[in-house]
Amino acid sequence: MKFDNYLIRLITLDDLHSYFQLIDLNRRRLEDFFAGTVALTMTLEDTKNHLIEIIGKNAERKYFSYVVVDEFTGQIVSSIQVKNVDLSIPKAELGYYIDEKYESKGIVTRATSLIIKHCFNGLNMNKLLIRTHEENIASKTVAEKNGFILEGIIRSDYKTTSGKIVDIMYYGLLKDEYLENEKLQDKN
Repeated sequence: MKFDNYLIRLITLDDLHSYFQLIDLNRRRLEDFFAGTVALTMTLEDTKNHLIEIIGKNAERKYFSYVVVDEFTGQIVSSIQVKNVDLSIPKAELGYYIDEKYESKGIVTRATSLIIKHCFNGLNMNKLLIRTHEENIASKTVAEKNGFILEGIIRSDYKTTSGKIVDIMYYGLLKDEYLENEKLQDKN
């Protein structure tokens, strides 16, 4: 998948150094809501083991980890995960983060749009979910610009790394809604 000068693809072991750099440079920003990823990538060797695990999950179709690569620099600028895959429904959750230098440029919104299309058309998902904290304006914007509907706020549902208990917003998008939105966009 591609847009502008950005390539979206599944992560590989060849991404080790660039992926580690993305997380390491953004560690403080990511630690509260991507605590597992941050904890599993403290060193280059830890990151290698984490990538091996992720690649195994990709192969088992339980979890799909995509990277967004700036083709001008060759660097990974964002990560988008299709996680909590439940093929019995079928549904999945999307998670994403971006290098601080690339924030507010619409990259995650556009990349997520292509991942959504792939999830509905390629992976045959019926529903996608995005969970975010109410103060994460950027994440809420990504969800809303991609047609997700706020389904509810679960109060005191998540404990951050710093120990704060916060509310979590649940956004959902059904395949039928997505297809209807696509038809409307095609007409315009």
